Amino acid sequence: MARKWRFLPRRLRWWLVGLPFALALAMSGIAFIFAHRLLTVESGDVKADALVVLGGGPDERPARAAQLYKAGAAPIILVSGSGDYRVTERILKQGSVPETAILREPLSVSTFENAKFAIPLLRQMGARRVIIVTSWYHARRAMVCFRQAAPDIEFYSRPAYLTYPYSQWGRLNTRTHILTEYAKLLGYWICYGVSPF
Repeated sequence: MARKWRFLPRRLRWWLVGLPFALALAMSGIAFIFAHRLLTVESGDVKADALVVLGGGPDERPARAAQLYKAGAAPIILVSGSGDYRVTERILKQGSVPETAILREPLSVSTFENAKFAIPLLRQMGARRVIIVTSWYHARRAMVCFRQAAPDIEFYSRPAYLTYPYSQWGRLNTRTHILTEYAKLLGYWICYGVSPF
């Protein structure tokens, strides 16, 4: 099925298919009612060889990574994302993460590329267990991308929970992020073959 869509640019493909799906979910209310269960992946208290903090979102992702680092979850943090890796690095340092514990992957501009470009660096350092740090509503897509890109590495999810309660969904465009996330999940499945299940 994915081959039929190859003539269209990737972003257009997932918007053409994912947006109508997201709108249908929004109209039925399912997208919001089940967002916590469908979008969040939480692995609990685990130890790993490295943390990967994904760019995007507000400052909660690097703050969560710094918190996990200080709790001893992993000795290294790989910062992934081109647009905001400097801001992420600054927040990590403000959170008492030493410069020597921070590695950079400054090329990726999407979740798919986060995985594509971070995996060789993780393999180079010999990481076998990796914790992904992102926003709660982005956790499922991040996990499936990384797991598909490197089935030989064990990935865990420890997301940030800013705006997790329903009462805070008016902040930071959370409702929009949730709807967009459903569209992207479907789009990634069609365009990249990354199953959300």
